[in-house]
Amino acid sequence: MGCELIRIAVCDDQTECIEDTKRMIGQWVAASKVSAEILCFDNGDDLLLRSTKDKIDIVFLDIVMPLLNGMDTARELRTRDKTIRIVFLTSSPEFALESYSVKATDYCVKPVTYEMISGILSECTSEIETEVPNITIKTTCGYHKVYFYDIEYIEAQNRQVAFYLRSGQILTTSEPLYYFEEKLLKEPGFYKCHRSYLIYIPNVDNFSNNEINTKSGRSIPIARGCGKNFAEAYFAYVFRD
Repeated sequence: MGCELIRIAVCDDQTECIEDTKRMIGQWVAASKVSAEILCFDNGDDLLLRSTKDKIDIVFLDIVMPLLNGMDTARELRTRDKTIRIVFLTSSPEFALESYSVKATDYCVKPVTYEMISGILSECTSEIETEVPNITIKTTCGYHKVYFYDIEYIEAQNRQVAFYLRSGQILTTSEPLYYFEEKLLKEPGFYKCHRSYLIYIPNVDNFSNNEINTKSGRSIPIARGCGKNFAEAYFAYVFRD
């Protein structure tokens, strides 16, 4: 969905390193005119706690820290979020091989320069901006990146919202439906066919005046009186080129 706000975290037990890294990130943000929030932590536990509340896109992480070290912090982050970019900033090169186990984006030996930081951030944000259209949702198991092409429909269920995917998987989140309406109805192909449903038109197989059948064989209702409007939206999307 492109880069709206990027959250960049710095985690290091040395205050001077945090301040230096934050300054270089801030310099890059100002030069690149990217909308970003920079978060700073002096221990892995606080970083993990924040990651349960907010989606973090990129983290610059020291490895040698007391209590919870950087590698264990990275493993927990990766378990919760498959999409986060982890960049190790460390004074020791001995963990470079182990960094592959958490799918680290980069591994930098201190002292770190602005050229290193800016290169990493430019590459990471470029990847985020050019990805196949997707949305990241927060579930009880962590953050999941969901590609638009895999979404058949989204349904409000009491206090949860369920994503029904072509793969057969169903992901649920506690975010309200209107949260996803604000994001997805701006995107080509999404349509609100009922007060409780958003449909992704490319995964519609067929439809009638009151029902939509998806490519996997699932059926969802069209709100009364909305059949004509949905048909117009469907054909406008299909013949948009």
